Amino acid sequence: MSKILRYGMVGGGIGSLIGHVHRKGAEFDGRAKLVAGCFSTSFERTLLTGEELGLNRERLYRDHNEMAEKEAVREDGIDYVIICTPNYAHYAAAKAFLLQGIHVVCDKPLTFTVEEAEELAQLAEEKGLLFCTTYAYAQCPTAKQAQMMVKNGDIGEIQVVVAEYPMGWLATAAEQTGNKQAAWRTDPKFTGISNCVGDIGTHIENTVSYITGLEIDELCARLDNFGGENRALDTNAHILVKYKNGAVGNYWCSQVAIGYDNPLTVRVFGTKGSIEWRQEESNYLKVMKIGEPTQILARGNPYFYPEAAGMSRLAAGHPEGYFEMFANIYSKFNVALLKLQQGQELTAEDLDFADARAGARGVKFVHRCVESSKRGSVWVKFD
Repeated sequence: MSKILRYGMVGGGIGSLIGHVHRKGAEFDGRAKLVAGCFSTSFERTLLTGEELGLNRERLYRDHNEMAEKEAVREDGIDYVIICTPNYAHYAAAKAFLLQGIHVVCDKPLTFTVEEAEELAQLAEEKGLLFCTTYAYAQCPTAKQAQMMVKNGDIGEIQVVVAEYPMGWLATAAEQTGNKQAAWRTDPKFTGISNCVGDIGTHIENTVSYITGLEIDELCARLDNFGGENRALDTNAHILVKYKNGAVGNYWCSQVAIGYDNPLTVRVFGTKGSIEWRQEESNYLKVMKIGEPTQILARGNPYFYPEAAGMSRLAAGHPEGYFEMFANIYSKFNVALLKLQQGQELTAEDLDFADARAGARGVKFVHRCVESSKRGSVWVKFD
């Protein structure tokens, strides 16, 4: 494990928050180093970003195709690529690197269409390449603790799930004020068929799936467009869910919930008790059992399951957050890739991150929600 992995980046140039987060996460444990990039559709901006990051000029590229082709034939070429562009570029960039035999980490939602996402998943499997879709919120110790408590039957059989992700940043027409994030996210050419469900509803789907292990059987959705004139895409959604085990769920995501920042919340109700996990208070997990006082479990304490305790990076009482979640994704991905390169067998624990199949499931979730809403909020089968 002494080797330092080399990675490249598509997107994430100067001024990109998510690019900065990915770089910090990938290099958090000292197992990877950025050596190449195509950071923007503007080559001038790519050059500026590369200069700022101290990269060799010859490893800065005009587009992802040039980067994939040239890095694939270098003796010191990249081991994997991170794709953190707006949604529209995910598929073409990911496919280009997979075809060149390069492992991929990609932001969500993975692609515009279900067929594209499934193609990427199949291509990665056929070529024996690792593929990570960066759903970060599940990668904190308290989410893992919640998963282990569900798996070990601590709250009994799941009957009801209630999850929400309200934000208020699009309550006004921010896309008309020079806000680049708002501009591309509300534009179907860059973001796809859904804004709110695609952007944050997919985090609900993934986090619920990770914690509970439940599979959606069918759903009924209503997508609305509030907060700005002539917007083409949703900014609010209510989604009812039926799971294959007979449990039911209720999801709400919104970008027009004034006063809310980023409080992704998952509540799981079982036959013996319930769990409440909140992203903005992710160092703690609320647990309630029949006939017992409410418990607040604090990350970093010895009563966590070993699988969850091992994800903590600081002692109890020292807050961990978003950077550490990304660091946990990349810790697992980097170690898995190093083991793969050394011919070692990978375990389920090594691969405990969202893969291309999870990314494809998120894309399918978006499409089923849009389909249900357009048909008058009818129930639609998930598969």
